[in-house]
Amino acid sequence: MANERRDFLKMTGLVAAGLMLPGTAEAAPASPWDQVPLILARIVPPTFPDAAFDVTAYGAKGDGETKNTEAFRKAVQACNRAGGGKVVVPQGSFLTGAVTLLSNVNLVVSAGATVKFSTDPKDYPTVFTRWQGIECMNFSPFIYARGQRNVAITGTGTIDGQGPSGPWFDYDDERGPDWDRLQQMAVDNMPVTSRTFGSGHFLKPNMIQLYECQNVLVEGVHLRNPAMWTIHPVLARNVTVRNVKLYSRGGMVDGCDPESSSDVHITGCQFDTGDDGVAVKSGRDTDGRRVGVASENIVIQNCTHLGRWGALTVGSEMSGGVRNVFFEDCTIKKGSSYSAFHVLYIKTNKRRGGTVDGVHARRIKASGVQREAISVTLNYSLTGPGFGPIVNPAVRDITVEDMTVDGASYAWSLDGLSESKITGMSIANSTFTKITNATPKVKNATKPTYTNAKVNGKTVT
Repeated sequence: MANERRDFLKMTGLVAAGLMLPGTAEAAPASPWDQVPLILARIVPPTFPDAAFDVTAYGAKGDGETKNTEAFRKAVQACNRAGGGKVVVPQGSFLTGAVTLLSNVNLVVSAGATVKFSTDPKDYPTVFTRWQGIECMNFSPFIYARGQRNVAITGTGTIDGQGPSGPWFDYDDERGPDWDRLQQMAVDNMPVTSRTFGSGHFLKPNMIQLYECQNVLVEGVHLRNPAMWTIHPVLARNVTVRNVKLYSRGGMVDGCDPESSSDVHITGCQFDTGDDGVAVKSGRDTDGRRVGVASENIVIQNCTHLGRWGALTVGSEMSGGVRNVFFEDCTIKKGSSYSAFHVLYIKTNKRRGGTVDGVHARRIKASGVQREAISVTLNYSLTGPGFGPIVNPAVRDITVEDMTVDGASYAWSLDGLSESKITGMSIANSTFTKITNATPKVKNATKPTYTNAKVNGKTVT
């Protein structure tokens, strides 16, 4: 056991930090939070040359009506060919189709500028993407990059997906056959390039997807009205999402979904979402296990959640595994029209497989939560009956410290499987008031460790 722990600490870098020395028989266990400074030290946002490429110099018009797709393409390519810099969107309303970013390009949306995305599906060509955790060829996200280094979206202007104004939300009612077909393609191990959707189909696109990219920054912008997930790094490394304000409504409109990505810092953001605020993912079922890349070393700090569902959610697409997620100094409260269902929501099921190992929350303040403040379930919805084998997931090492929740149906609910119990849950120095059902729910889980955990004034033992 000591050797296994030493190997783990070497892998995470804690040995190098001096928290444990090789050869020691039994060192005192390190706090999982000791990893956070090491993770943040590795996350370095990209920088760019001062060269500026104004989209109006390439024919763009900020009149809200002219379609500027070609002007954006030319500006991005010119910036990339010159060795990098800023593609500047000046004051005005710039309508466009899909924008594809290249290495060393910082798309700057200036104060007073709006990038407004077309509601015509024909303006989004077919690209290699991931749709709800399964790789396929589908509509380009509104802003897309694949295999690029040093890419950014910054500024204090607005990016408006016009999701409610276009056909995208109608796709929710039509997507069933396409979604069933994609899941079956994954089970059948069909080559990804043969899993073709896009135009004529109903799998709607993400707003921002940065696929297999390194050194990513999304900062300052106001993001509104996505058609689906808003910020979606996939298989990405060294990602910073900072001081972003996000507003979304409708189905499947999460805030930020790091998927199979590592070294991710989400800080100072406001999520007023119709779905999850931050949702950590790593692929779905058979296809997620085929790719087999975990999301790990993710730090969420100083954010405000004003939306629906979970402020921090892990899953349900987590088949590649999730480890080392840190959630601290965040506030959850009623937003413009929604209250959160959950503060911390870990969800999976017996087709996912994969392991969630190490989700840590501290100094979290929440009010008006509508369901369980902490919900961990291994019995989340089994959609697509018959698709894929039963592969039970594992969920372990969930710690909560200094959480204050004023109002919820339950303080916490653990709902494991008889074949796979939830293990390693601990709650310390946390207070839950105005809880409708004072007795927490614990099923198919080892008994959590409680240290000064109070529900409606009573200490839980």
